[in-house]
Amino acid sequence: MVAIFDYLLERRISTQWRGVLAALADEFEAQIGRNELRQLMNRVGNRFAAAHPLPACESTHELAAALNALWRETDWGFVELADDADYLSIVHYCAPLPAFGERALAWTPAFLEGAYQYWLGALGADGLAVKQAGEFDQNATIEFRLARAAA
Repeated sequence: MVAIFDYLLERRISTQWRGVLAALADEFEAQIGRNELRQLMNRVGNRFAAAHPLPACESTHELAAALNALWRETDWGFVELADDADYLSIVHYCAPLPAFGERALAWTPAFLEGAYQYWLGALGADGLAVKQAGEFDQNATIEFRLARAAA
């Protein structure tokens, strides 16, 4: 299955941008530390989300539908949400983050973290923070969790 995911994900990333984004990521890493890159990508995610507001959502199901409509429109994969007793799990599938190169997967997921933080905050998730809960894995998935912000 991993080979199939790799193939499909590679096919989704436009060839016209692959080299440019990899070179951009290399230059960013040469000039900026990884923590700062995560902060930068988080802010970029915030800007993206602000430019793509979600409609009001009354349930986790409606939120997932709104997010998936937006991700489908932008060809950025899809998301599954699951309520847990302590957090909301946000599992994002097939984001084209590998376009920036393998090393950049250490900081590019912060784009999604920032976008989810913005959207959920706009929907009323006051005092809660979205945090990356895992790495972008071999199945092209990455998990984030919305939970109480650390004091």
